[in-house]
Amino acid sequence: MNSVTIFEEPQLEFASGERLEHPRDGLTLFGPVDSKGIEKPSHIRYGVIGTKGGIRALKEFIFAVNREIPTGDGFDDILWPHFPGFEEAFHSVLPVEPAWVEEIDEVTVRSAASNRDDHQRVFGLVSLYLSRIRAAKKSDEAFDFFVIVIPDLIYTNCRPLSRLHGGHGSRVGKREQQLRAQMGDFFESYEPEQYSFSIDFRRQIKARVMELEMPIQIIRESTLALEATERRFGSRPLTPLSDRAWNLCTALYYKSGGKPWKLADVRNGVCYVGVSFKNTETNHNACSAAQMFLNDGDGVVFLGDEGRWYSEKRGEYHLNRESAFRLLSGVLNTYKALHGKELKEVFLHCQSAVNDEEFAGYQMACPKEVKLVVIRVAPERLGLRLYRAGTRPVLRGTWWQATPRRGFLWCSGFKPRLRTYDGSEVPQPLCIDVQHGEADVAQVASDILGLTKLNYNCCKLGENRPVTIHFSSAVGEILVSNRLTRDHKPNFKYYI
Repeated sequence: MNSVTIFEEPQLEFASGERLEHPRDGLTLFGPVDSKGIEKPSHIRYGVIGTKGGIRALKEFIFAVNREIPTGDGFDDILWPHFPGFEEAFHSVLPVEPAWVEEIDEVTVRSAASNRDDHQRVFGLVSLYLSRIRAAKKSDEAFDFFVIVIPDLIYTNCRPLSRLHGGHGSRVGKREQQLRAQMGDFFESYEPEQYSFSIDFRRQIKARVMELEMPIQIIRESTLALEATERRFGSRPLTPLSDRAWNLCTALYYKSGGKPWKLADVRNGVCYVGVSFKNTETNHNACSAAQMFLNDGDGVVFLGDEGRWYSEKRGEYHLNRESAFRLLSGVLNTYKALHGKELKEVFLHCQSAVNDEEFAGYQMACPKEVKLVVIRVAPERLGLRLYRAGTRPVLRGTWWQATPRRGFLWCSGFKPRLRTYDGSEVPQPLCIDVQHGEADVAQVASDILGLTKLNYNCCKLGENRPVTIHFSSAVGEILVSNRLTRDHKPNFKYYI
């Protein structure tokens, strides 16, 4: 078998069962899919933490998104559609005045962000923001989420590849970091646990805030700019205000407990599980994590075992039977406790190949009446490319089935709804390989195309990877790089 077909763009469901392919069209015309649900957030209560300038910028931004925002001058209204206003799109109220405001002194933030010790710098800043959330939690107020508005200096200085110029304190080498993580300091100039957390601000605060049971939305101050600024070398380019309004408001609605949309024509009892691995910084170990997704957007997260799962010889990760069993049974049991819906089929998405021992462990975790299929989903970065005659790239949804169990799916490419290709390189396909179990590989590919539309952290027609692969990597980074985190939460709103 060697054939090429083109899948139609998957449809999404909105209020009253109405269907469209683009979430921005559906929300504008019909509203969110849970519009008439009893658990729908009708009035959102949120807190905000930031500098004086950051808090002011957020209030101005919220004021703006409560009104219609037209497509900016010089921008295509097909590619960048107008934003109708938060209440019009989500049938919910987002107040301009937060329920709680905590102002942080800008001088304090700049001082903490200038510490030359990478771990102390990030740990100190995260602790600063978390202390404000703890104070708010002691009140009688109920919050749906907190908005953390950070100066761009934190984004610049608090990532794994950040290089600090100047600053105060001294840089600590790897060996000294390991020693400090194991013993305290008589003079209490540092906390030992800070050397066991990620030096990425976003990953660390997402992990540590879980013990407070509070979803957060991190926003850079520059993201909230209402007026287009003159582009200068080294300055941050921003999309139109209407685009940023769509993306941020969708994320805020989801984190308040709402469901913006779901896939139409869902198959009942089907779930998709993404498995990811992340190398730890010590002992050459790796840790596993699994994320379950349903077609309607529900799902859970589960952290697996740590061990020597990576093979340098093969360049792949492999669990043993017992760890594979615990990983999948953990996520299935967590899902059953939270949602209780009956499962009929489980599709396991992995970026590495799955060997027979791993599959045996996964199969042991599935009830006998549940069908298990293991699929390798990996980007074809250096291999196959497909070209169309003319000037347009390959269509999104193009499916090339090479064998009965293997094929290539283009989730990126020309999108007729947008009348363009919104990428910058030749579209790369995903290699889809049914490794264990029996399934129609074309149906598997069609499902994967649908899963590219379930990212509630933005509001796009579709991404180039399914959420099972996209989020499995992101969730793994948060969980695995912060092993001391207590009370891991299974809900996705804590991770995006």
